[in-house]
Amino acid sequence: QVQLVESGGRLVQAGGSLRLSCAASGRTLSLYRMGWFRQAPGTEREFVAAISRRGRSTYYTDSVKGRFTISRDNAENMVFLQMNSLKPEDTAVYYCAADSSMGSRLISVTLREYDYWGQGTQVTVSS
Repeated sequence: QVQLVESGGRLVQAGGSLRLSCAASGRTLSLYRMGWFRQAPGTEREFVAAISRRGRSTYYTDSVKGRFTISRDNAENMVFLQMNSLKPEDTAVYYCAADSSMGSRLISVTLREYDYWGQGTQVTVSS
């Protein structure tokens, strides 16, 4: 199995940028489809972005398209989420997740497809 640890969350002003990192340990990261999710207070955890095992395919929820970029460095066992033009509605705990299932699917976008989760990192965007 794999262990995931997120970092990089903090308080930032609207319009600013943050880069979240997810460090993986235990097994080589290239075995997993990876994703970022977020959860604001009183809401359900929602999909943000996903990336294929080799990093050649990505997918984003509509609200972050053009502002967020997911990437990965399999050699360093790291996944990143670059967040630009941040808005107050981006405020949430952000979670890194790994999908270990076999098969040809490139991207996983639903919570139930992911079986490993980090503890989350808080992102707060002030207006």
